[in-house]
This record gives sequence, C-alpha cells and structure tokens, in this order.
Amino acid sequence: MSIDQFLIPGVQDLFPSIFLALIFAPLPEPAGIISIEGIVFLIRRSATLFPLSLRHHSAVQTPTYHTEYLISCIQEIRMSGKELYNGIVVRSTGSWASVRNEEGTRISCRIKGSFRMQGIDSTNPVAVGDKVRYHLEKDESGIISEILPRENYIIRKSTKLSKRGHILAANIDQAVLMATLAFPRTSTGFIDRFLVTAEAYHIPVVIVFNKLDLYDAALAERYHFLKEVYEKAGYQCLGTSALKGTKLEDFARVLKDKTSLLAGHSGVGKSALINAIQPDLKLKTGLISAAHQKGKHTTTFAEMFHLHFGGFIIDSPGIKEFGLIDFDRQEVGERFPEMRALLPQCRFNNCTHVHEPDCAVRLAVEAGEIALFRYENYLGILNDDYWEETENYE
Repeated sequence: MSIDQFLIPGVQDLFPSIFLALIFAPLPEPAGIISIEGIVFLIRRSATLFPLSLRHHSAVQTPTYHTEYLISCIQEIRMSGKELYNGIVVRSTGSWASVRNEEGTRISCRIKGSFRMQGIDSTNPVAVGDKVRYHLEKDESGIISEILPRENYIIRKSTKLSKRGHILAANIDQAVLMATLAFPRTSTGFIDRFLVTAEAYHIPVVIVFNKLDLYDAALAERYHFLKEVYEKAGYQCLGTSALKGTKLEDFARVLKDKTSLLAGHSGVGKSALINAIQPDLKLKTGLISAAHQKGKHTTTFAEMFHLHFGGFIIDSPGIKEFGLIDFDRQEVGERFPEMRALLPQCRFNNCTHVHEPDCAVRLAVEAGEIALFRYENYLGILNDDYWEETENYE
C-alpha cells in the first residue's frame, strides 16, 4: 500500500507544512504519538481546507499559515482521548473565555486558534451565548474544541475591520434595545439598523426607552410618538427610569425565564437598570460627558448574568454605530415589518420602494400609514457605503 493512494492531486505542496507541524506541535504530558492514520488525516484535511484555487492566493499560500493550522490539527488528534464537557460562553475577552458548565460553575477556557482559520469571518469567533464543548487541562482550565451550531446571533460591522463583523451575542431568545431621547440621544437611525439586523435572524426585540425622569414636555411627547410608531410596527415598547424605579417590575417580566441581550449606546443606563432589578450584581455604571452628552464605556466585554427570578441577561459594551453586514440590498425592505406587509400590493415583485410606479409602500408613506422617519431611515440604509464596499468587493 502506497501513501500516494491517500493523496488528492496537488496536495504535495503541503508536505513542508506537515513536516514543520509534526516538529513544532507542543507535546502534552505524556507525549502523544501521531500515527500514519493521523498523518493521512492531516493531509486530507489540509487538501479540503486549502483547495488549489486558494493555495495560490497570497493570503494562504505561505507555509507558516499551513503550519499553524496543522499544529492545531495535531493537537486535536492528541487530545481526542480526553473527556469533553458541554458549556455556554458567559464572557469572552479574545483568546480566553469564561464558560458556565452544566453545574453552573465558571471554567476559564482558552480558545483553540484553529477557529480563526475555519471560515468564521468575525473578529470574535467565540461569542457570549455560544454553546461549546471543552476539555480540561491539568490546571483545571479548559480548551474549547468545538462551537455547536448557533440558533441565531446579532452581528454588526466591526468598526476597525470594515469587511468583518463582530457578534454581540448568540443563541438568544430576545434582544432588549435600550434607547434614550437625550442624555445621550439615541437616533431612530440607530434603532432601525438594530431592528433590521434582528429581523434578519428572527430575533424578537423589545425597545426600552430609559431615563423618563429626565424628559421635559417636548421629549415626553416625542417618546409617546415613537412608542406608538414602533408598537404599530409590531415591537413591544417600555418606558423606564432606573433612578425613579419606573416600570422596573414590567422590565423584570420582560426578562423572566429568557436569555436576553441588552444593547444600546454607552450611557443609556443598561448596567444601572440591571442593578435596579438585581442589586447584588453591582455592575459598574458611568457618567455622561457634560461636553458631548455622550456616555463613556464602563462595560468592556459582553457578559452573561443569571437573574434570580429566572433567565439570563447579557450586558454588552456600548455601541457607537451599528453597521450592517451580511445583507443583500434587496432584502432590506423585508426587514421593516410595516413595509413587508405591503410587498404583495406593489406592482413589481422586486420593488425597491424608491422610484417604481404603483408602489404600495410609498403610497402608505404619503398617506401617513408608515412613519416618514422609518421610510427615510430605510432610504439611508439603501444609500449606505456598505453596499458599494460589498458589491465592488464581490
């Protein structure tokens, strides 16, 4: 039997990487042994991961890239005999994550580097809420070896890497979007971009307008107007005040027995509101900048907390902007519920609701049945730089 029969044509160029990986892969105690079957596994896996069309691309053709991935494969083979445990990621800080096991204990786990090379195109391949499998090391820390399929997730464009996304949370029952009409101001453009993303992944959203105690007559009128518009579109809305204790019981009922992502700008009172319903968490809260009326970051990383009345809440860092990612321009209108309901009435099946005749959406806007600001935010999304970047890139 010749090793040639195991090979896929063109895979010979991977031999230097396999050789280096076998030399440099760290050996656990006691030292593992790589069998012929293991080497064949590496060859086949490499050929699958790096097809010929990709191996000639400058980003992946270097032996260093191959070697790093193959080292992780070898470690996977050597660790294959270890017992695996199930858990949920409750905090992620880059290469380390805190995982809650089935007994409720938190385990500090390293994230296996190969996740960054297996088609997970986000700045954080492991996100809070991910269901994972891990094995334990001698020092009782763990290594995450598998991310189980996600039921859903909320993702936004990374502010630093425009062609990559950042996952806010995964496997959630709902998202709670915190907004304030002042101190700081949350724009409806931000709200609608968040809602569009949640709609794409079929995640229910509750909009919480916080700091009602600071609203004057004009802001109170604005609050009631927005609340009416969003409730008409199908979203549950709630007005709260962490300082005055307004509607805290209603807020707790929204969260009860569910896994919820709490998102919004810095300074809207996310942590303060959680502290108000569960003081023992003692989450850090920050002050508003007097000069810019904007919040300052107090939550550095997203983290999941257990609620004593049932359920889990994910407190996330403040979001400055919410850039869309993984979207098709044609589907944006479908993510506005009040527009989606009118699509069958448009003259054209692929109506963009911009210039086409007999457009039911535009007629509804003119009649006041769809809020003008919602339609303007829809147009703003269609004119986003994101489309030029992605469509030119493709």
